Amino acid sequence: MSCKKFVHLDLKGAPPRIGYLIELIQLFADLGANGLLIEYEDMFPYEGELKVLQSTTQPPYRREEIVSIQDAASSRGLEIIPLVQTFGHLEFVLKHEVFRDLREVDYCLGTLNPHHDAGVRLVQEMLQQVMKLHPKSTSLHIGADEVYMLGHGDKSKHWLDVPGRSVHQLFLSHVIKVAKGVQESTPNLNLIMWDDMLRSMTPETIKESGLVGLVQPMLWDYNPTLDVENTVMLMERYKSAGISQQWVASSFKGSTTVHTCVTSTQRHLDNHLQWLKVASSLSAGIKLQGIALTGWQRYDHLSVLCELMPVGLPSLGSCLQTLLHGGFTEEAQKKVVEILGTVDVEDIERTSSSFAGAKLAELIVKLTSSMESAELRHFQNNMFLRGWFTPYHRQKKTINPLIAQQIKTQAKNILDAVESQVQEVRGEMRLLYSDSTVQEWVDQHITPVLEPLHNLQRDIETVLNEMGLCTE
Repeated sequence: MSCKKFVHLDLKGAPPRIGYLIELIQLFADLGANGLLIEYEDMFPYEGELKVLQSTTQPPYRREEIVSIQDAASSRGLEIIPLVQTFGHLEFVLKHEVFRDLREVDYCLGTLNPHHDAGVRLVQEMLQQVMKLHPKSTSLHIGADEVYMLGHGDKSKHWLDVPGRSVHQLFLSHVIKVAKGVQESTPNLNLIMWDDMLRSMTPETIKESGLVGLVQPMLWDYNPTLDVENTVMLMERYKSAGISQQWVASSFKGSTTVHTCVTSTQRHLDNHLQWLKVASSLSAGIKLQGIALTGWQRYDHLSVLCELMPVGLPSLGSCLQTLLHGGFTEEAQKKVVEILGTVDVEDIERTSSSFAGAKLAELIVKLTSSMESAELRHFQNNMFLRGWFTPYHRQKKTINPLIAQQIKTQAKNILDAVESQVQEVRGEMRLLYSDSTVQEWVDQHITPVLEPLHNLQRDIETVLNEMGLCTE
């Protein structure tokens, strides 16, 4: 694939310490990237009335750090495209009480009400602050994906009561308003948007709206079995609406399940191989501007953390080299191994990988394997537990003391083994991420698995005490 290849940095979860982020940028360049698509969200140092948008769990990147990110990218010839949501996925903005009135519906934190001038002014101010700190960027991504519940607000319902109006037009009118506002404040800026809200529109609807020439769509599909024929047809449909300049987006991590911890290289490789088929099937009239390899860190602002960047690097390297070589060729594999030591993070223990973050990746793979062991996952079906310490026994506060010791010993052995690994992961993770990120990751991915065993130990102790028996 000859177009530019942008690595997506999703900083709305587990933002790396600045030193590690600079190392990652160097690694992205080594692996074959041409640019970065950076989604700062609450890690951007917003000022003035927007200061409330800054993360409260950890300090946002300082202004000088934003500059150092750009300097690192520029030193390796990487172009930076900032991504700022302007319609959907505005949870990090609309969760604040001060902006609550700007929601389309009160119970949907992500979608902006398109009828409030204050909402348009808000996103324009966000865009201006971000672009002011990115003076060399020539493109800006304005998001606009997954605008849930649009048309369900009272003002939208009233607007839609007028014959001939549709939710499609409502969506397009807001995007166009935002785009024209950007054009006025920052002329000659190339604007990009996610395409999913356009997919069900006719070429005529798109053409008549005035969107053509204002914003370029970025088609996203992270599926390993991406439908090549339908995707090509969609891109040709956009072309028939007058949109010849188009972008696409694949995924190298963060799109398997909302709580995945270890990245599957094969799954993401398959996605990129499908995109290569799409690119080779397009008509000459479609000018593919670039591909963004997305690496989601959360599904949205309020969901759990998915795979951390170190765990996703072998997948990223494999995907970038696949795009560069037109397939996952022997040469592509050789290049990834040369830089990272492995093409699959699940094999990292058997390699001598030393890339930035490799130690953490190895520890997470090992810990995840322990967490998924049959002994731990099926402990609740343990014979002693099922036979001698059921909810009935807990309620009646009775247990065979001899069996209690068996259960306690087994639970302790499992917990001791896993918790020693957790401490190793914590220590290594702290070098690359903030303490709050480390705690969040443990609370979300480790605690839910270990908590039942801790509760079991506590309940047995309680029952034994009630029975007047000494505990060890």
